[in-house]
Amino acid sequence: MTANTIATNTFAQTTEDLLNYEWHTLGEQKVVQTLASHPEAGLSHEEATTRHQQMGANQLTAKSGKSPWLRFLEQFNQPLLYILLTAGLVTLLLKDWIDAGVIFGVTLINVIIGYIQESKAEGAIAALSKAVTTEATLIRDGQKTRLASTELVLGDLVLLASGDKVPADLRLLSVRGLQVDESALTGESVPVEKATASLPIETPLAERSNMVYAGSFVSFGQAEGIVVAIADATETGRISQLIESSTNLKTPLTRNIDKFSKSLLYVILGLAALTFAVGLGQGESWIDVFKASVALVVSAIPEGLPAIVTVTLAIGVSRMARRKAIIRKLPAVETLGSTTVICSDKTGTLTENQMTVQKIYAGGQHYTVSGIGYAPDGEILMDQQPVDFNADGHIALWESLEAGLLCNDSHIEWGDGQWDLVGTPTEGALITAANKAGLTQANLEQLPRIDTIPFESQFQYMATLHELDAKRSLNIIYLKGSVEAILQRCDRMFDAQGQLARLNPAAVEEEVAAMANQGLRVLAFASKEVATKRSLDRNDIDRGLVFLGLQGIIDPPREEAIAAVKACQSAGIQVKMITGDHALTAAAIARQMGICSTEEQVFTGQQLAQMDEKEFAQAAEEGMVFARVAPEQKLHLVKALQSQGEIVAMTGDGVNDAPALKQADIGVAMGIAGAEVAKESADMLLTDDNFASIEAAVEEGRGVYRNLRKAIAFLLPINVGESMTILIAILLATVLPILPIQILWLNMVSSVGLIVPLAFEPKSGQVMEQPPRNPREKLLSGSLLKRILAISVFNWVVIFGVFQWILQTTGNEALARTMAINGLVAAEVFYLLSITQFLPSLVVRIQGKRTPVAYAPAIGIVVVVILQCLFSQWSMMNQVFDTTPLTFIQALICMGVGLPVVFIALILQRFDPLN
Repeated sequence: MTANTIATNTFAQTTEDLLNYEWHTLGEQKVVQTLASHPEAGLSHEEATTRHQQMGANQLTAKSGKSPWLRFLEQFNQPLLYILLTAGLVTLLLKDWIDAGVIFGVTLINVIIGYIQESKAEGAIAALSKAVTTEATLIRDGQKTRLASTELVLGDLVLLASGDKVPADLRLLSVRGLQVDESALTGESVPVEKATASLPIETPLAERSNMVYAGSFVSFGQAEGIVVAIADATETGRISQLIESSTNLKTPLTRNIDKFSKSLLYVILGLAALTFAVGLGQGESWIDVFKASVALVVSAIPEGLPAIVTVTLAIGVSRMARRKAIIRKLPAVETLGSTTVICSDKTGTLTENQMTVQKIYAGGQHYTVSGIGYAPDGEILMDQQPVDFNADGHIALWESLEAGLLCNDSHIEWGDGQWDLVGTPTEGALITAANKAGLTQANLEQLPRIDTIPFESQFQYMATLHELDAKRSLNIIYLKGSVEAILQRCDRMFDAQGQLARLNPAAVEEEVAAMANQGLRVLAFASKEVATKRSLDRNDIDRGLVFLGLQGIIDPPREEAIAAVKACQSAGIQVKMITGDHALTAAAIARQMGICSTEEQVFTGQQLAQMDEKEFAQAAEEGMVFARVAPEQKLHLVKALQSQGEIVAMTGDGVNDAPALKQADIGVAMGIAGAEVAKESADMLLTDDNFASIEAAVEEGRGVYRNLRKAIAFLLPINVGESMTILIAILLATVLPILPIQILWLNMVSSVGLIVPLAFEPKSGQVMEQPPRNPREKLLSGSLLKRILAISVFNWVVIFGVFQWILQTTGNEALARTMAINGLVAAEVFYLLSITQFLPSLVVRIQGKRTPVAYAPAIGIVVVVILQCLFSQWSMMNQVFDTTPLTFIQALICMGVGLPVVFIALILQRFDPLN
């Protein structure tokens, strides 16, 4: 029996158990044996073909979507649309084709908007599939070959090099200076150094140095690894399953509108049935009673409500877009405004995502470095004063910067209006720090590199050999690496005067601890002059080096993000940091940003994993920083906060953020640096990748919700007042004060013409000085219901009172109805002026202050007045709507009866302020 046959049989017997293996705990030989592969020749082509047939392609399983027609039809399954459709059918029965067309048009617009939004969300799983589709270099039958990553199978031997995207989950067999960017998966802000040694079973995902995962990028070095997971079994594939299983929650606005619509539907049907029964009981003909019931239904249906909700949200979307926040789903506008907790990723969201040197220790002296990112803007300071390199006393600092610049394989270049890094972020930070001192790689061409020892994780350093003085046959070696690796090779250091002195390791360690407590990643630097030689080996740097200094590096927080966090906290919104980065680094950034103040507010993924559900929920509520968390834990944290009644916004940019983005009440993704799957899973994108834009979006969202409350407070009293008029007329067995066709006019023209300007209302200056709205608060709160009832009664008095007064004095039903309708419109106009910011802002503008005037109400009022003039005075409109022209005095009377609503609105404003 051949070796390949034995291997195939062994593999076939263990296939079902492979998903349960903790590959990072196994030694290299054991992994190869378990997968029935070969550490040098890989699999045979025949064996690979067999495994591919057994396990399928290395690609994520796409979630089967609904057909376009089914998704479109499902958009009609909303109670509010039932009401609109009912109104349209009633209007058709009245044979008013124009109004019916308007109602059905509004319905169709709502359905189309919902369909488009849902279609965009279907791309989330497809985006994940793209994340792992690439080409791979591998060895089969002992020969190097290159295949599509979809062709990989378990046991394939894969070769990795700098710049490669990892095609599957691999257990590393050999490495040479390998560094992998896993930020999209784990949240780690810098490339991770890799090794091959087996690890304890409890090692968290972000610290499994002997593993690399599908979708990650090799930033430096080379490696060989064996495929241990493909397709849905990879870590990226598991995230795909999390996205499919997470619940796409409805927003508070959607829940409240649905609940209100269902209740309103039952009330309308109940009142219509009551009206019909009462009318028949009074001996009225069933035809007249039916018309009265139709009038009641038409009067009670707020045809303008869906339109105003859509328009208000759409305007909010437009305003947010101008402030760098793109909304993908309209209800997310309001949801962000009611957010109580923002869970933010750190890397690239709160921070610059550009490593920066901030502290330097050299020659026994402390220096700070201003400026952030890779732009050479900034200075090196000592005691808050710029360092003068022309003066004596900074030799160690200069040598330390020179070492960071020369012992470096990266470079920074200018392009597209910005400085871009080619290489690793840590090396980019060292180059930038040197540039701020006037040192550039071009300036140091007089020290050409001769040889290099690349960074390897087991040695923890990189070394370069440079020609120092050819005439004196002298070269120089520069080292950079971990403090432990450098210090043990040094015996001397520069003092403050630039003289060589005995090294004090304890003092250096103390400085390292101080930098680490600030969340800085510390690199040490050393040098050694040697006789001329053309190659460099490790024996040359075992001892006798001169310690040059330390450089403390961090991915700094955005200045504008610090202000945004403070603004959110002032508005009563908690900001929590959820990251895959180190706890110490995360806590340091959080302290700088004012997110946390004590160690008790910091939790790690390992701590969370040991908690039961109750402890986890408590930690989620009390903690402010969650470090080294896995994708499942991010999702669990969002769910735990939601179970506490919080409205959660989750920000992020990586593949690891996608499940939590989808689960959150509103997911906020980074538009520039964000992974495609994160964007597809999110409700909102930040076009500038700036956390500060979230604060602007919160402000706009709160303004949108207040405008919606104003719209409801304005619209419903009209419908309720009309319904009361019809119902009381039926109960009193009197002629209807207002006809169904006239009610449609009021609801679809007059009301909509006045209510739409409310969507353009500017937000008040106090909107971010108030706590978030209680998530459990109903859309129709008790105070809002009282306001609606009070204005409804006034509207009923206007309609019924004016109609009865004119009817009794003139006996002219058409005139009575015309004046009653115009009296109601006048009351609506005065009420609109009472609840908008038009008059207050106009007064402020007149006083010379630069406050924008809300012109929309004025425009709406002018349009409605013109329409009402046509409604009353134009003969064609008189024939269609059974109205009659008014005299100037009659028109003034209509205005006068509506004026008292101003005083009622002022009283209500004291108990239920709408601004």
